[in-house]
Amino acid sequence: MNRSELTRFVKDSALSLGFSKIGIAKAETITEEASRLRTWLARGYQADMHWMEQSVEKRENPRLVLDGLKSVVSVALNYYSPAVHSSAPGTGKISRYAWGDDYHLILPDRLESLLARIRERVPGVNAKVYVDTGPVMEKVWAVRAGVGWLGKHTNVITREYGSWVFLAEILLDVELEYDSPIGDFCGSCRACIDACPTDAIVAPYVLDASKCISYLTIEHRGRLPDELTPSFGRWVFGCDICQDVCPWNRFQQETAELSFHPRPGNAAPDLTGLTQMSPEQFADRFRRSPVKRAKREGLARNARAALESQASLPSS
Repeated sequence: MNRSELTRFVKDSALSLGFSKIGIAKAETITEEASRLRTWLARGYQADMHWMEQSVEKRENPRLVLDGLKSVVSVALNYYSPAVHSSAPGTGKISRYAWGDDYHLILPDRLESLLARIRERVPGVNAKVYVDTGPVMEKVWAVRAGVGWLGKHTNVITREYGSWVFLAEILLDVELEYDSPIGDFCGSCRACIDACPTDAIVAPYVLDASKCISYLTIEHRGRLPDELTPSFGRWVFGCDICQDVCPWNRFQQETAELSFHPRPGNAAPDLTGLTQMSPEQFADRFRRSPVKRAKREGLARNARAALESQASLPSS
């Protein structure tokens, strides 16, 4: 099987396994992107996510991650569900990506299936699989592989599915045919920047995590910042505001992956109920869910903040 045939086989296999998009980039040092990462870190925009400060040299040069690395296979999986958030008083909002099962539990098996197919054709191939883990700049490789472009909100946007996609990679020591970036189609649009209620998008393509509702409701531990919580609205886990206003997301398509559709109550969680869950109730309700990332204490904290925000609104 020559390089062209193998490339076609890899792409056809990925799509047959249910991935929404696939692109392949040549593995090389990504000096410009790594320089921007170092500047971002130096400004403290990673907040308390100190793990992002580790292994920057590996993020810059992926060949330090896998000996003989030649190709980075970037895949995207559409997770959009057409359900809508409730506007009923006393309900909160969970980010759309977390309505169903945790993608960290779904994508790895699918990637391993793709890798198994590749190994049938290329026995002995050296490879590594990554799903939002390890020293791999997944957004950079998705852009380089032509899967999409980096939006001003710092999410990767695809033509076909907007930004409602999960990203993952396979690193291979096999040379394939490579795709080209598709360009930036954000143009002069500032919808995401202007819509962010906490001004977390400090410049196009630059996000200050310490101001981001998603970071603060998921990763942040301890007290929420008093100066920002009035802007949180009803968000208790994550935030979709910058994606909801993106014009490219009008091309959204419903995912075929049923496990990403909302579980009962996740599109309209009862805020008071979230504050009163026992550890056992939390573990049971959010088993295999991304919401576990916030921990019970964090989710209850967020729900209390949302209740206080609603209570402070003038009655109509």
